[in-house]
Amino acid sequence: MILDIGQIINQLGKEKGIDRSVIIGAIKDALESAAKKKYGMNKRLEAIFDEETGGFEVLEFKTVVEEVKDQELEIALAEARELDPEARLDDSIGFRMSTRDLGRIAAQTARQIILQKVKDAEREVIYNEFITRKGEILNGIVQRYERDTIIVDLGRTEAVMPPSEQIPRERYRQGDRIRAYIKDVTKTTRGPEILLSRSDPRVILKLFEQEVPEVYEGVVSILSVAREPGFRTKIAVKSKERDVDPVGACVGMKGSRVQSVVQELRGERIDIIAWDEDPAKFVCNALQPAEIIRVLVNESDKSMEVIVPEEQLLLAIGKRGQNVKLASKLVGWQIEVRAEGHVEDALKRAEGLFARKKTGEEAPKEGAVAEAPAAEAGPEAADAKQEAPVGAGPEQESAPVEEGAGDAPPAEGTPEEKPGDGSGA
Repeated sequence: MILDIGQIINQLGKEKGIDRSVIIGAIKDALESAAKKKYGMNKRLEAIFDEETGGFEVLEFKTVVEEVKDQELEIALAEARELDPEARLDDSIGFRMSTRDLGRIAAQTARQIILQKVKDAEREVIYNEFITRKGEILNGIVQRYERDTIIVDLGRTEAVMPPSEQIPRERYRQGDRIRAYIKDVTKTTRGPEILLSRSDPRVILKLFEQEVPEVYEGVVSILSVAREPGFRTKIAVKSKERDVDPVGACVGMKGSRVQSVVQELRGERIDIIAWDEDPAKFVCNALQPAEIIRVLVNESDKSMEVIVPEEQLLLAIGKRGQNVKLASKLVGWQIEVRAEGHVEDALKRAEGLFARKKTGEEAPKEGAVAEAPAAEAGPEAADAKQEAPVGAGPEQESAPVEEGAGDAPPAEGTPEEKPGDGSGA
């Protein structure tokens, strides 16, 4: 049977984006499988495609031998020369097979093989297309929700955005347009699975690349991103050219560039911080707009103690500790924030305790139990317990070994402030 399906192959290849040779190979495999079921599995059958006529045919091949031992695979030399006078030993002679009587079952088998081969080829094309686009921002249309997972229509295929990759409190309806980051592309038994994200910190970087030409061209670099999706983000930027202000380039004229990113993220606050090699200066920038009095740096465990005015404590910590947490994540150091008045009170109390010990307070006699008078130790102990540090890491006091930028010794004779609650939060 000769099938004139050349035009069908070309049209199918254009629709699916599949090379025509893949479709031709699938049809060949289907015809060979159907013919073997009809004529025998041991026969040497081969389907060929005629480019001129645009049709397929199935040939049976036999090897030329002197003495035939297998009728299905061999043909005698004399018989072969009747068909081809130039036939020689070990040559292969082809016979055209009739495919008219393949039957309905064989035809259905051929159809299933063709569809499966085309589907596998289409999946491979889609995977190769999106694996090269991994790490990009793309547009899609929300198709439906499946157990809180958003299914996004990308045209030729679908992508998924699980709840962990969604921004909290963001809701979409069917048909809404959505921009998301291609986080991963994997092969599964059902085809390629494309994982989208809007909560990944790299979403911020890609959006700024699209909105800020200096970032796209590499003149301004985003060196660090700390993000709490849906609420607040801090990014650290640095310019490779002295004439370019990295913060101003990202903010844009009247905030136009950063506002485009904020609108895309539906109101998420973005702080743009100037990166600095000095960790102390970097922390001062990261905690803006709070004013910093002193920064005590402990390089051994990469921790910092930041001293701020008492009225600035809440501003430095931020709502639900967001400001100090994001600053700690951005800088990569553990940060503890303390109010200036509380630190001075604690230092004066400590000096008073040491002074009393030096004046020669009587030590407890041998065999006696040493107990501090409740009247003297009670208020001081209670105050000391309230001096718990407020920070972005574990609550522990770290011994400062080095003073950072902007450090200044406390002024002598500072009047003692009224006792506070120690946290200001």
